Amino acid sequence: MAGKISIDTERCKGCGLCVMICPKKCILTAPDSNQNGYFPAQATNAGCTGCAQCAIVCPEGIIEVCWDDAERIRIVEIAGKPDAPRLIEEKA
Repeated sequence: MAGKISIDTERCKGCGLCVMICPKKCILTAPDSNQNGYFPAQATNAGCTGCAQCAIVCPEGIIEVCWDDAERIRIVEIAGKPDAPRLIEEKA
């Protein structure tokens, strides 16, 4: 399953945790600073498996990981309870 990383570079503080934890080295430190003067993380997405370790370790919560196999899952809602947590079910 291939993944795609999206990083809000303007909110990134450049801590480098995502760069260090990525097993496929899909995230690098940007050569240019953002508006706040930090050198943010930058996704290359080359070889990303969608493991989401970067999103889990990010202290700012600004990393999103999407999977190419999104058509294989569906969101399941509980009837009559629109505010209830949603479940994710893998299609066969």
